[in-house]
Formats: sequence, C-alpha cells, structure tokens
Amino acid sequence: MHVSYWAFLCGLFVNCVYGEEKTPRRSTAERIALTGHRSEEHYVTTDDGYVLTVFRIPGSRGPILLMHGILDTSDTWVLRGNNSLAITLANLGYDVWLGNCRGNFYSKDHVKLNATADAKAYWNFSFHESGLYDLPATIDLVLKETGVEKLNTIGHSQGTTIFFVMGSLRPEYNDKINVLLALAPIAHLQNVPPPLSSIIKVAPALEAVLSEAKQYYLLGDSPSGKAARSICNNPLYGYPVCAYGVAFPVVGTDAEEYPPAIHYEAFNYYPDNVAVKSLYHFAQVSLRKQFAQYDNGALENLKIYGSVSPPKYDLSKVKMPVALLCGANDKLSTLDDVALLRAALPNVIQYTVLNWKRANHLDLVWGKTMEKYLFPDILKILARYKNLRK
Repeated sequence: MHVSYWAFLCGLFVNCVYGEEKTPRRSTAERIALTGHRSEEHYVTTDDGYVLTVFRIPGSRGPILLMHGILDTSDTWVLRGNNSLAITLANLGYDVWLGNCRGNFYSKDHVKLNATADAKAYWNFSFHESGLYDLPATIDLVLKETGVEKLNTIGHSQGTTIFFVMGSLRPEYNDKINVLLALAPIAHLQNVPPPLSSIIKVAPALEAVLSEAKQYYLLGDSPSGKAARSICNNPLYGYPVCAYGVAFPVVGTDAEEYPPAIHYEAFNYYPDNVAVKSLYHFAQVSLRKQFAQYDNGALENLKIYGSVSPPKYDLSKVKMPVALLCGANDKLSTLDDVALLRAALPNVIQYTVLNWKRANHLDLVWGKTMEKYLFPDILKILARYKNLRK
C-alpha cells in the first residue's frame, strides 16, 4: 500500500495533523446562486426525529430528486457549477430537489438529541435508517409540495443503496418512484480490489477501537475531518497525496476527469460527517457477501430480528423501474458487483457501461466532461419517464 495512503489514514484516525479549510465553504444555496438560479430550503422531520434539509431549484417541468453518496452532501450535485448535473437539469426547466441524509452538514439537527452531547444515541444509524426513514420522508415532502403522484429520482453510490433499502422494507414507496437512475450503484461489495478490500478485512478491529474510544462518527466537522481537509487542501502535496494516494486506488484512476481544480474545490467541504456504524455496515455487507441488515451479534440479532443472522434486503420487492449506469474503471461499484445487483432486481429498464473507458466512481458526479459520456443517457431516460403534474 502507498506510504501516502497510510499517512492519510494516520491523519484521519489518529488525528496526527489537522487544520482548517484553506478557503471558505460555499453552501449548496450559494453555489446555486452563482449559476443564476434561485433556490429554496425545505425542512422535513423523519419518523425517528432527525431534521433534514432539502434544497429546491424550482422549475416548470416535473420534479427530480437527487440523493448524494456516503461522505457527501447536496453540494456534490452543484460542485461543478453550470456543468453540474443539478444545474444542467435546472437549465432544462426541471424542478430539481437535492436531498441530504441524516448527520451531514445540512441535516445534523434532531428533535431531542444533540449530535455532540448525545453522540452515542445520535450517531447510532447506518445507511439502513437513511433508506427506512430519510428517503421516504424526503419523497413525501417533494410529492406534497409539487402535486405529482410519482417522482423521478437519481442517486449516486450510497444514494442508490438507500433506494434499494426503501424498496425492500417499505415496498409501498415503489409506487411513488417513476424511475430511479442509479449512478455507480452500491448493494454488493464482494468484488472490490485492494486497498479497500484490505481495509475491509480489518474493519471489525477498527470498529472495536473506535467504539472503545467513544468515536461514533468520523470526518466532517470532527478532528479527523480537519485532518483530511488540511492534507488534501495543501497546495504543494494535497492533490498527489489525496488523489493518487487515496482516492484513485479506491475509486479508480482518472486524472483527466478529476484534475486539481476540481479536487481543491471539492475539498472545501468533502469529506462530510459519516457514522462509524454506517461504514461498518458496508464492511459487513462485503465480509458476509450479503446485502443484509446490520449484524449486531447473535444474541442481539435474536432480540431484534428473531434470528441469529440479520435478514437480507429482499431486492425482489424493489419494483420501481431502475436504470443502472456504471463506469468500467469503478473500483468501488465494480461491474461484477453491479451484475449481482442487476440479476436480483426485477425491473431493470436499462444497463449502461459509460463510453468513457476510464470512468470511475467520482466521474459520475464530478467528472470534467460528464456532459459527453453521462448526461445524454440521463436525459434520454428522463424523456421516457415523464412525471406530469396533476
């Protein structure tokens, strides 16, 4: 493994180096305003008390909900200004909605819990709760505000995982989805290569250490997040260390689509808060080779699930139309793992490996020329699945 990779992990988990961001962070609303669009902020409270922020760029065409991936926020969809997916859709007149999952920069409030004072209780969630509570609450908000019966949706990475969780556990929501465009979809993690697979193998030990240290979340506004931004924003070595030493080994190498300018803009906010439980849940999915609910241990599983093993998410219940859009060079959402997902889903309406041969995991949200290899497919699918207002 690269020396720089270990140096970065040292910064993240041991907090050996940290500092503030080099430039002020622009909010999602500020980024939207820079493109000449106006935006709205909406708030919704989940059934278990988390308060979520949802941004809207109003438009006359049918609404589209975009859901971000892990370590991410709604910022991801507007990072590249007029070349971003959200702004491209807004320029075409779509009513664009940008969701935020619990715990991130825009959705850290709770009706009772404080993320710091009540950290153990507050951060006791994974992508499971985002699919079970956050996504349905966000969908209901958009449907109520827009008056449509069905919603077009786009997710990236974990932003697709939560749709699969929701469709499995709350199948009535399948009827509220007109189509899901799943960018770099994640459900199975059986075929990820090193170095991520090596980290996953030691995930149980890492989780135990973090639990003993009462560290329930990482990155974002924590010291580990300051460490990440201090290293990755450094003008001398931030790009080579964090792109070539950390990101590319995990997501696939594509310096042409992820040049320094995009890197330094992204690390004004990235990586955002992430619950340790959520990271460990993904590790369990990989280690157990099953897309299943969180494994609490045999005794707790018996209490919670009535069985010693956690139940699998039943993907046969995910009836919503799904388009799978993938990068051949994606080391996180590998084509082999997407094949497992494709075989399990009952209503895949399109499977596309993008024509940019080096397309990696990040290219589907931050790619320099997404308008050439990604946007045409997205726009064609949206044209087929129109969601007209009542």
